[in-house]
Amino acid sequence: MNTISANLNIMIKAAEKASKILIRDFGEIEKLQVSKKGPADFVTNSDLKAEKIIIEELRKAKPHYSIISEENGIENNRDKNNIWIIDPIDGTINFLHGIPHFAISIALKSNDEIISGIIFDPIKNEMFYAEKNNGSFFNNHRIRVSQKNEISECLFVTGGKIYSEPDITYRKTGCAALDMAYVASGRYDGCFQQNLNLWDIAAGIILVKEAGGVLNEIDLSIHKNIKIVASSTNIRSKLLEKLVNF
Repeated sequence: MNTISANLNIMIKAAEKASKILIRDFGEIEKLQVSKKGPADFVTNSDLKAEKIIIEELRKAKPHYSIISEENGIENNRDKNNIWIIDPIDGTINFLHGIPHFAISIALKSNDEIISGIIFDPIKNEMFYAEKNNGSFFNNHRIRVSQKNEISECLFVTGGKIYSEPDITYRKTGCAALDMAYVASGRYDGCFQQNLNLWDIAAGIILVKEAGGVLNEIDLSIHKNIKIVASSTNIRSKLLEKLVNF
């Protein structure tokens, strides 16, 4: 197994601890689906509980780091150069409908660069993680982006609204974090999406880069309405040609 930093270890432990709540709550969702009240409030509550656990764990280890999180917003602490970026459930709508495709995403931004990130799918028990200059891993095995050269053989993934239909084979899964993790591990050949939040994609950025993939320039000081196009270098220009109106 590769050696990981203390910070990455903290992130993994925090995600695993929060995942216990999500796994338990996800088991309750099916019962709520049939009730009149519906599960929306319940899911918001799951989100908040998971985020609280993650923040508590990270804060215990690094009390001075700042935090950006989906539910909590921005918390500036003494150390403004090191910022945890947290999404307790990416793929909330899937979670809400009892679809087992969602993830916890945690990244560390240091001096305006993502230096480590994890994306954890608790239902499938799949952990993707990466650190700057140390490679990308899936459940302790090194991963690389796809090496395909022919766009006709590629499978891409997207989300949100698509305003013009690109002439490529693609899926919509409802979880941007896992989309990027799957690009990093070669399951998808690339992803493209608009109107994303920083916490949806922060961990995915380092995963794709460290797996040998390329992304468009992303301004990490902006937290909303982010556009992403990620793929291998092999297929990059061919994908951009297909996304000319994207």
